Amino acid sequence: MAQPIVKKKEDRDDEAGEYSPFSGIEKGAVLQEARVFHDPQLDARRCSQVITKLLYLLNQGETFTKVEATEVFFSVTKLFQSKDNGLRRMVYLMIKELSPSADEVIIVTSSLMKDMTSHTDMYRANAIRVLCRITDGTILTQIERYLKQAIVDKNPVVASAVLVSGIHLLQTNPEIVKRWSNEVQEAVQSRAALVQFHAVGLLHQIRQNDRLAVSKLVTSLTKGTVRSPLAQCLLIRYTTQVIRESGVNSETGGRPLYDYLGGCLRHKAEMVIFEAAKAITELSNVTMRELLPAVTVIQLFLSSFKPVLRFAAVRTLNKVAMSHPTAVTACNIDMESLISDQNKSIATLAITTLLKTGNESSVERLMKQITNFMSDIADEFKIVVVEAIRSLCLKFPLNYGSLMNFLSIILREEGGFEYKKAIVDSIVILIRDIPDAKESGLLHLCEFIEDCEFTYLSTQILHFLGTEGPKTSDPGKYIRYIYNRVILENATVRASAVSTLAKFGTMVNSLKPRIFVLLRRCIFDNDDEVRDRATLYLNTLGDGSVAETGKDVKEFLFGSLETPLANLETSLKNYDPTEEPFDIHSVPKEVKSQPLAEKKAPGKKPTGLGAPPTGPASAADSHESLLSSIPEFAGFGNLFKSSAPVELTEAETEYAVNVVKHVFDRHVVFQYNCTNTIPEQLLEKVTVLVDASEAEEFSELGSKPLRSLPYDSPGQTFVVFEKPDDVPAVGRFSNLLRFTVKEVDPSTGEAEDDGVEDEYQLEDFEVAAADYIRKVGVSNYKNAWDSLGPDFERIDEYGLGPRESLAEAVNAVINLLGMQPCEGTEMVPKNSRSHTCLLSGVYIGNVRVLVRLSFGIDASKEVAMKLAVRSEDKNVSDAIHEIVASG
Repeated sequence: MAQPIVKKKEDRDDEAGEYSPFSGIEKGAVLQEARVFHDPQLDARRCSQVITKLLYLLNQGETFTKVEATEVFFSVTKLFQSKDNGLRRMVYLMIKELSPSADEVIIVTSSLMKDMTSHTDMYRANAIRVLCRITDGTILTQIERYLKQAIVDKNPVVASAVLVSGIHLLQTNPEIVKRWSNEVQEAVQSRAALVQFHAVGLLHQIRQNDRLAVSKLVTSLTKGTVRSPLAQCLLIRYTTQVIRESGVNSETGGRPLYDYLGGCLRHKAEMVIFEAAKAITELSNVTMRELLPAVTVIQLFLSSFKPVLRFAAVRTLNKVAMSHPTAVTACNIDMESLISDQNKSIATLAITTLLKTGNESSVERLMKQITNFMSDIADEFKIVVVEAIRSLCLKFPLNYGSLMNFLSIILREEGGFEYKKAIVDSIVILIRDIPDAKESGLLHLCEFIEDCEFTYLSTQILHFLGTEGPKTSDPGKYIRYIYNRVILENATVRASAVSTLAKFGTMVNSLKPRIFVLLRRCIFDNDDEVRDRATLYLNTLGDGSVAETGKDVKEFLFGSLETPLANLETSLKNYDPTEEPFDIHSVPKEVKSQPLAEKKAPGKKPTGLGAPPTGPASAADSHESLLSSIPEFAGFGNLFKSSAPVELTEAETEYAVNVVKHVFDRHVVFQYNCTNTIPEQLLEKVTVLVDASEAEEFSELGSKPLRSLPYDSPGQTFVVFEKPDDVPAVGRFSNLLRFTVKEVDPSTGEAEDDGVEDEYQLEDFEVAAADYIRKVGVSNYKNAWDSLGPDFERIDEYGLGPRESLAEAVNAVINLLGMQPCEGTEMVPKNSRSHTCLLSGVYIGNVRVLVRLSFGIDASKEVAMKLAVRSEDKNVSDAIHEIVASG
């Protein structure tokens, strides 16, 4: 659900007419004010104000230089002499946020250790937090005894401070924290709710890498030793985690855990009841018998006087409705009363849940209730309702009439761009999926563009109208709406309307004379784009010098461009009109994003090509120009594809190396981009030894070493392999960087004469099937799919096994195939149970291939997939299926 817009604090203050103490604050002025810390007679109130400003600057991302941070730190340490409790707390915060270096930590360590053993509990708790934050393992070992004692301290504030610090310390000093297990186990028995909560959390963190230990811990804690509601909520989450990881259910050894969750439904604390009910509904193997008690408890929350409980209950039921709609049906009466709830988030969730669980007989009644509701909510809530109505219409296609009328009514009402776009998208989907809805849906869209204030939506509707309108029983009735756009709208919409008219003239012969008349009028438009389009279409349709009609004209108007617009734009910008005429066939057809490694700061990771690319086609152009400049690679033919860089070293290592895989018809060139990050070293005779024992189809032809690799100056070394012609050979390659290292004099920058041979182990990488498929988008997927025809189509179904979500399964298949997602189908709607993804690409050998993936996920999160492939070669269609079957 969309989040409400949050205004900046300055804007809220201006609207309320209030003064913000932080308005106009400057680092320099605050550092000057910090001199007050040196006064002989400390003013606690003024010092606290200055520290507050310093903390504000740090929180806003302001950076302090080393000198500034050191001065502030030493100034703050002088405030330890103050006995003011409020100022002392501010001092603790300031030291923790500054995170002094190891040299400076020792200055405050003695003061903090003194506070840690103080009789003032506030001093002790805060000193422990700060010490654990800023010190290293050596000092922690010295104070470990005090920390263990503090875990079982009678004061809950002190005990909680140590336990929370332990959770943070597990990331940096796990061995020290693991020695506290006995004391933490004792803290679990504490009567203080917060201490027990933190103790359970830390105990689980200590054992989280041992699945058996976690299972034993959860089993022991579920026997009744945990009393704190907060700790019980945590334990419920750990219990569901054990159930999921072990794969048990109530019939196969998980009965005690299920009984514990069921027992929590009868707890006196509302948070525990809800957490248990929510956990049960989210279990993948839950039976209806186990689910119904949880739904019953949630149903009681629907009538609670607390808005937060009503919201939590209806949101949970909304999720349950995706997998078990029948279990939620009993709550429909209670949810209908929430449609008029003052909290619009609750009302929106109630409506969308009702739409998911309703039946055909309840559709009309729901529509009446929603009509009154829609005018009272914001656009972000309306979008959620529109998407739910779209799903309901696809579920009950016979009711499309009332649902389509509802969408058309709200389409004509006031609303922002995103809201109107959601309605238009819904109508378009209904037209495509429900044939009977096409006529009425197109008329609703035509009426909308009569008074549409959004140029983007008008052009999209005109494009859709040009595709679907000529296929209707009476296409002539749409001409009036289209030509009105030529008369009344801006130049962009007028140009789109001219193209739509041409499509009607091409597809419907009886309308062609009328279309000619209208297009001739457009020749006198005051915009050159409109005039040019009208002239082009008149000639193309046979009203001028070109008298060709038929298949070529339809391909021109309805066919795909087959060239990514971003690449075409880049090529046109780089085109010099003084040279030979522009050739669209010279535009790269591969869609490439900027490689991750090349987005990073120079010197940290190798770019391999100097400056980062400036557009999608720039990387491909740079690779091709680099390879063509090397004589050894001149005879390999045209470069088919270059991969994104694959990192072969960890971040911040002494040598940074990544590899780019260049694929030719019979060869693969590995370009190793290397960066030397050590100023005192010069590398010479740099090469990579490649072990291809796990890539049997490849045979090494040779390598091109890098003569010299100075500090922070990226360079490339190459290794060439031969492979079978036009075959997607795959395999794994091991890599060893070999070089001669020479010491460099920092003062003169000159390297020593003698060097030492050295080696550096790199990570392995793979040549996968996706490396032989180039991403190429299409402007109109449906037309491209139809143009390939069913001759070389192959369809099969696959089980993908259990997955975390449908989105994960979709992304996995996209990455496996390495093809270009089309029309935004790579985005999976939240909580969707089915999805269709469209992919496009070119297979090695320059064979065009299109893929249609249909996914479905059941309640146990098992994913099934139907794969349909069309290409220009039967062998390629079979190869795509083999990639999926073996992947």
